[in-house]
Amino acid sequence: MGQRLTQIATRTGDMGSTGLGDNTRVSKNSLRVHAMGDVDELNSNLGVLLCEDMPDAVRELLVQIQHQLFNLGGELSIPGFELLKSEAVLALDQALAHYNAALPALQEFILPAGSRAAALAHVCRTVTRRAERSVVALEDKEALKDTPRQYLNRLSDLLFVLARVLNRHRTDGSVGDDVYWKSERLLQAESE
Repeated sequence: MGQRLTQIATRTGDMGSTGLGDNTRVSKNSLRVHAMGDVDELNSNLGVLLCEDMPDAVRELLVQIQHQLFNLGGELSIPGFELLKSEAVLALDQALAHYNAALPALQEFILPAGSRAAALAHVCRTVTRRAERSVVALEDKEALKDTPRQYLNRLSDLLFVLARVLNRHRTDGSVGDDVYWKSERLLQAESE
């Protein structure tokens, strides 16, 4: 890995370029920098989500994900380097199976709403999808490992499931639910 920053305001980016972890300089508008920025934004949004009340196991999972996203950002910052391992994707698969098993089957689309924590999880999900698109765009131009794309794809699914889990989490003992889309089909069925 490159040198750790000892100062933040280096002024080396004033001309619109930034340094990668291998000390090469690229435009701040490059596909690689966009992907790194989207992953960083996702990690920051997860930090906001972690400010909310949630089950301890979900909190621990999200903190682990933040660490893996740092690995992903590091991998993106050093072309050809691998930090995010396939075991990280497997961990998401396992968490997805675990949390999804406890949820009722969906009968209708849900809105990205409900509790504040669930809504923030949905924001994280949509930022994850953007980060995934950025990684795919970079992958179209440069060789990347499969793991970054797979990780982000699986993470967006997990965040959808965790939003549903968080909509059911209530500190007062009550049971919450998802907010369902009032589709024409659903409205017609209710009126019959």
